[in-house]
Amino acid sequence: MTSTVAVLFQPLGRRGQVPAGISVLEAARRLGVGLSGVCGGRGACGTCRVVISPDDRDALSPVSDPERERLGEEEIAGGVRLACRAFIQRALQVFVPPESLTASQRTQVEGRQTPVRIDPVVVPADLHLSPPTLSDLRSDAERIRDGLGRPVRVDLEVLRHSPPSLRGWDWATRAVLRGDEVVALLPPGTPLIGVAVDLGTTKLAGYLLNLETGETLASAGAMNPQLAYGEDVMVRITYALQEPEGAERLRWAAADGLARLVVDLCNQAGLQPEHIVEAVVVGNTAMHHLYLGLPVRPLGLAPYVPVESAPLDVRAREVGLPLAPGAMVHLLPNVAGFVGADHVAALLATRMDEADRPTLLLDIGTNTEICLAVGGNLFSCSAASGPALEGAHIRFGMRAAPGAVERVRIIEGRVYCETVEGAPPVGICGSGVLDAVAELRSAGFLNGRGGWMDTDCPPLLSGDNGPEFVLVPAESSGLGRAITISRKDIGEIQLAKAAIAAGWQILLEEAGIRESDLARVLVAGAFGTYIDIGHAIAIGLLPRLPLDRFEQVGNVAGTGARMALLSRAERERAARLARRVRYVELTVHPSFRERFAQALRL
Repeated sequence: MTSTVAVLFQPLGRRGQVPAGISVLEAARRLGVGLSGVCGGRGACGTCRVVISPDDRDALSPVSDPERERLGEEEIAGGVRLACRAFIQRALQVFVPPESLTASQRTQVEGRQTPVRIDPVVVPADLHLSPPTLSDLRSDAERIRDGLGRPVRVDLEVLRHSPPSLRGWDWATRAVLRGDEVVALLPPGTPLIGVAVDLGTTKLAGYLLNLETGETLASAGAMNPQLAYGEDVMVRITYALQEPEGAERLRWAAADGLARLVVDLCNQAGLQPEHIVEAVVVGNTAMHHLYLGLPVRPLGLAPYVPVESAPLDVRAREVGLPLAPGAMVHLLPNVAGFVGADHVAALLATRMDEADRPTLLLDIGTNTEICLAVGGNLFSCSAASGPALEGAHIRFGMRAAPGAVERVRIIEGRVYCETVEGAPPVGICGSGVLDAVAELRSAGFLNGRGGWMDTDCPPLLSGDNGPEFVLVPAESSGLGRAITISRKDIGEIQLAKAAIAAGWQILLEEAGIRESDLARVLVAGAFGTYIDIGHAIAIGLLPRLPLDRFEQVGNVAGTGARMALLSRAERERAARLARRVRYVELTVHPSFRERFAQALRL
């Protein structure tokens, strides 16, 4: 029998028993600690840094070669370990630095609102039923049908809950119908409530809505718990295929994250999860498949086709959502292997199909979905921008949590930084790195290839990755050491922005128009909400156009999900949109390599 040991994660105060011999990263996953693991636990990214006190260092396996490669001798001497390469031998305490946490980070839930006619797929019927007597022995279900005045099916779970409910409410109830089926029996006067969720690769965004008025009762964001298994969708697909029960762990992580989000929303609104009668979930194709437990092997191998691309309706209970007994979850259609329902929802919210002038939409994230609307056509692609824009693969990178540097300005050679919530700097998030690169280039410290200029460059620190520019000196840092940016960090941003720029340039090429022909550019997503558009233009991430042609629209995927929740007509429109999109696969496009190489320049 495997022995267990006690592990305490600080400063979270999370403790529990775990099997001896597992990694610190796996222990964090089992105890629900949001410890970053960008590479999926292969020791390649260095994002799962933890600190071990001198008294507990012999509680772990010896420092491994991957750790010596990723960590400097100074860090190792200070007790820093990679959680994925450190295996637990006995009880210990683990300190998780802020930059290694995936929780308590800023999420983007708000987005541009689009008016919609309220016409939900579920409708209420207020019933006052007569109780059974010795002369009236009709079943509960028969009384419901007679009260409705038409034959309907009653979901099995609703039947199981009906006897105590109907009798406790003195035979008055609000029946909720979805087509010809009763999916819930609610207490009299209960409003019809629905939930919409944007299941992002990195973040979850949830919205609780009154389906009769359209009012948003609560909104909340959270980190996707699947982050513990890798930040990139391909890493997660690989984990699902190669690890025993890997796919089930990822499915459970997504389901658990959504369930917790629903409870949080209900707590905000003072409602009960079992009163939610309908849900809409959108996400990219990989998130869609992992959440539903669909095979992901076809997504991981060329030609990257989904198992299902049509709209789906599944029971909430089948996917781990604690809603009304018979509630359904509607999933919008996917377009292709890497362009999913979240993109369709964004198109729905921005009304891209109605664009009367050339319009470009970029939903920037770990995977960046891009759509060009021109001449009544919709061209879409997915750019593998990677997690660098979320702060990953950057030496001091982190997500937009308190203390993350999010704004950088260099004025007369002096660096000025702003952090999330004004907290002491402990790292730098994607918008901050982008600012830093643009400012360093503008100040003449970087050349077009992203290298340091030989002249007029301020003194640089010597680091593990070569010369490093100091953004925050050690005395001003919340880490007790300088926060810097290296040539390698700059290279990560170049790779990300080149993938995105090559994507929109190829769509322009496919449509036969020029960059200057674009009348509007909509920038969406959490990263897109917080970036400085001028800086993004300066480094070539976005088209070189006047600023008044750009609009930052927030989480329009979440807006589209809400629209589909409120209106059956919007669901039908989404299905038509998905069929209209002309998908462009960048990896096999003849211009991609050339465009990508050109776009690497700053």
